[in-house]
Amino acid sequence: MSSRPVLTLIAAVSADGFISTGKGVPWHLPRDMAHFRRTTRGQWLLIGRRTYEEMLGWFETHHPLVLTGNPAFIPPTGQSVANVAEALQAAGAGGATELFVCGGGGAYAAAMPLADRLILTHVESTLGSGVPFPALHPGEWRLASRQDFPADAEHAYGHQFATYERLRPAAELIAGQL
Repeated sequence: MSSRPVLTLIAAVSADGFISTGKGVPWHLPRDMAHFRRTTRGQWLLIGRRTYEEMLGWFETHHPLVLTGNPAFIPPTGQSVANVAEALQAAGAGGATELFVCGGGGAYAAAMPLADRLILTHVESTLGSGVPFPALHPGEWRLASRQDFPADAEHAYGHQFATYERLRPAAELIAGQL
């Protein structure tokens, strides 16, 4: 039996499939931020270098792994990794049962083929362009849970928390790659 952690992508995604217009999260949704913090507290995180730098100072209880092509990059908190397989190995060796991918677009794209679970906040907003989240192929994913929240005084946009599980375990799809 493998000690590979479950690989979970967690993101807020616009109705037209974007996570950002280029820098940072484009929405102020306190409920989503609390959901993200609650879900990832104390967890191992895989984050692209630019996203990591935007989030510096945020990693109080986390174990960040920074996905970077620059082997000389040494993050002030956590460690750098060259690819998703290396991140899974590092997290597994550290005792993690789950590794959360938190952005940006390159990290999501690299991790999607290996993902076991998606925790998405679907935001009822369109960005028109920007950093895309990888396309979901309906035959690969099953909606496991969903909570709907309308727009209100604190949330300019309605949104849904949705959890998807891969129908066929990612480990089976990529057997031999790790």
